[in-house]
Amino acid sequence: MDRLEFGDWLARYVDAWRTYDEEAIGELFSEDARYPYHPWNDADETLSGREQIVTDWLADRDPPDSWVAEYRPLVTDGDNAVAVGVSRYLGPDGVTVEREYHNVFVSRFAADGRCTEFTDYYMRRPD
Repeated sequence: MDRLEFGDWLARYVDAWRTYDEEAIGELFSEDARYPYHPWNDADETLSGREQIVTDWLADRDPPDSWVAEYRPLVTDGDNAVAVGVSRYLGPDGVTVEREYHNVFVSRFAADGRCTEFTDYYMRRPD
C-alpha cells in the first residue's frame, strides 16, 4: 500500500460513509477484517469480518449532509498505513460545526488493497 493507493482508499471510505452503499462499504474491507471501535477497552465489541462491519455501518447511519470529513495519508510502510484528519458534525443549518473530532487511522491492508485491520483513534475538540 503506497500513499497514492491509501489516499484513494480514504476517499472511497468517506464516499462509502456518505452514501451507505452496501457494496462500496464491503469493497473497503477484507473478508476477515477487524474493526475495533474503542481499542482501549478490552470489553468493547470489535467488529470481525466484512459482513459484520457492513451490517454495523448500515445499522448506525449519520443523517445525510450532517457531517464533513477530511483525511490524508501520513505514513505508509508495506501493508501498514496511518492517516490523519478531521470529522465535523454539523448543526441543522448544515454549516455550524457542533462537534469536531481529530482522527488518526491505523490500518493494515491485504495485497488486494482491502483493509484487514482498521482502528480509529479520535479526540473531540473542546467546545
